[in-house]
Amino acid sequence: MSTSVRLLSGLQEIAGAYDGFILDLWGVVHDGFAPFPGVLDVLQRLKNAGKPTLFLSNAPRRQTVIVAALEKMGIPSDLYGGVHSSGEETWLALKARTDPWYAQLGTACLHLGPERDDHLLEGLDLTEVTTPEAADFILNTGIDRDEETLADYEDVLACGAAKGKPMVCANADREALRGETRVLCAGALALRYEALGGEVRTHGKPDPVMYENALRMLRVPNPRRVLVIGDSLETDIQGAERAGLDAVLVTSGLHAAELGLKAPHQSLPDAARLEALLKRTGHHPIAAIPSLFW
Repeated sequence: MSTSVRLLSGLQEIAGAYDGFILDLWGVVHDGFAPFPGVLDVLQRLKNAGKPTLFLSNAPRRQTVIVAALEKMGIPSDLYGGVHSSGEETWLALKARTDPWYAQLGTACLHLGPERDDHLLEGLDLTEVTTPEAADFILNTGIDRDEETLADYEDVLACGAAKGKPMVCANADREALRGETRVLCAGALALRYEALGGEVRTHGKPDPVMYENALRMLRVPNPRRVLVIGDSLETDIQGAERAGLDAVLVTSGLHAAELGLKAPHQSLPDAARLEALLKRTGHHPIAAIPSLFW
């Protein structure tokens, strides 16, 4: 069975048709620990060709923190043009308070998330509290430990929702792959909070605002000459579609199991399974590629 989506053996097959690239981080550039094979080569080739790149991430962290983490992984900042994140947008919204919804939040904040995300409270006029009862609002950056489930947060979420505490979600992703382990993200907690009757404001892809800001940072005159590369149909590809941008799906990421890929970074997906996945989700990238390599 053929598919309407072009199957690429490498990015070089279509790179010449674009002047700039917006790349997802987790699942495309790295696995949470190290860059995937071939990624540094792709970034270097795009740089040598004068084609700007920007990392667009749903990480609940500020840009400077992400850049430092990438450097530690062996991804130097001189290989890419910049970073924009849902964490940065969350911090800016909490700092500015120009949005009426944010203006009425108050300053007592319950942070749901690991200590590594505490920096998201720095530089803000907030008092951190430890219970929903004491909070004016909840800042959700995700689970504390990889092995945790939604059940571990049911009590605090139910309490916050019952007491009408608004939630700010700094990461729209519902799950991510840390190495080979699938872990919950802040978006899953936010979805459950809404189901319990809680009010949520979520930052991150697929919100077109993320892509509008990314395009401003990328500075490519014609958006039709910008390519988005991501591994999530729900966030990366849907966001690109909403923003009117072409997108390529990396099949070795979140959808590898659905596509039946046993060697996801080397194997192109079966055309019939890919077509079925796209039909079920209603999203249509212009192409698919096993992994980000040239």
